[in-house]
Amino acid sequence: MATLTALGYFTLFLILSAFAPGFMSSTVTDGLPTGLLLALIQLPVTWLAIGLYEHTARRYVDPLADRIRKLAEVDAKREAGNRGTRR
Repeated sequence: MATLTALGYFTLFLILSAFAPGFMSSTVTDGLPTGLLLALIQLPVTWLAIGLYEHTARRYVDPLADRIRKLAEVDAKREAGNRGTRR
């Protein structure tokens, strides 16, 4: 979800840059254009998406990968044992 939110924000920024140059060049405060402010906001949005992705990966994906890795090791040892007994 965080990835889609970040992607949506970036897409909105690109659309505004292409089709609303007047809005993007308007100033928010003295000397700070809206486009620059929105561009600077992209950094924390990206960091948030990365942080949420990392959290999700550590919580759900890494334990699953560890279980699959352990099962693969057990299967490999079983196969090696079966090959040794056939001779």
